[in-house]
Amino acid sequence: MFMKTANSISMLLALLVIGYSGSALSQQPAAQAQGVPVSTIVSVEAKHGKEVPTIYKEDVRVLHGHDRLPVVEWTPCLGDRIGTELFLLVDEANSTELGLQLGDLGKFINSQTDGTAVAVGYIRDGIVDVRQNFTKDHALAAKALRLPFGSAGALGSPYTAITDLVHRWPQTANCREILLLSSGIDALQPGFTNSYLDEAIDALQRAGIQAYSIYTSHAGHVGHTFWRFNVGQNNLSRLTDETGGEAYFQGLEMPISFGPYLNTYGERLKHQFLLTFKIEPEKKPGFQKIRVETEVANAELVAAERVYVAEQK
Repeated sequence: MFMKTANSISMLLALLVIGYSGSALSQQPAAQAQGVPVSTIVSVEAKHGKEVPTIYKEDVRVLHGHDRLPVVEWTPCLGDRIGTELFLLVDEANSTELGLQLGDLGKFINSQTDGTAVAVGYIRDGIVDVRQNFTKDHALAAKALRLPFGSAGALGSPYTAITDLVHRWPQTANCREILLLSSGIDALQPGFTNSYLDEAIDALQRAGIQAYSIYTSHAGHVGHTFWRFNVGQNNLSRLTDETGGEAYFQGLEMPISFGPYLNTYGERLKHQFLLTFKIEPEKKPGFQKIRVETEVANAELVAAERVYVAEQK
């Protein structure tokens, strides 16, 4: 009787061990999972105060629905391995009052680190006129700044220009960002729905490029129309928020000085990382929603709300 009871207990313990092992295996870190590597820029922010917490790879959680995805790399955008490519994009439809901000813009460009390459271009008639290709000679990039044409450049859409720029921008290992100076008003689609804006967001998300913007006054009569102000700012908010960036506003007026916004953005550039993780592709290549989180106190991770996932090779 004792032997039977002992055998029964041994079998029960064995089953429990097997069950625990199976459960433990199912909860193993996703690092062993298969999938397609995808990269996205992540900005680290402080929830309170100005001191940005330090985040390590082990602190980052990437979620797809209820699934936790394996983090492969967490690389500083301004580190030893990669750098940042920053494209300063000026809308020609801006009021010439933008000339008062050229000094602040020049200081901002010249303040960039050695790891940041800067390019300057102007949006005109739905395309980008590149006045200075990417260079780490920041003084040279600053010299490319000039007054916008004003109403003479008001034709076309700033969003078709962004899509055009993304398609011409070579893929690199660097973090890539756009700083757009525009009212956000689209002469081709001035209403609340805008397919050109949708296409620009898709192109930026597919390429892993973040967009930031500073609201500026539009030249001509359009720049005095209240409802167009609101539509333009909503457009800029969507463009930046959905790509992981940020839109800077001061009511419905062009800021007296870009300095505070440029300083804020400059600090953000110092706390950005290129996050690479693995995700299972769907039957067809396409966009998948993700969330990037951390449990580190007082830290918030900001990234695009979705990424483009190619097919498994």
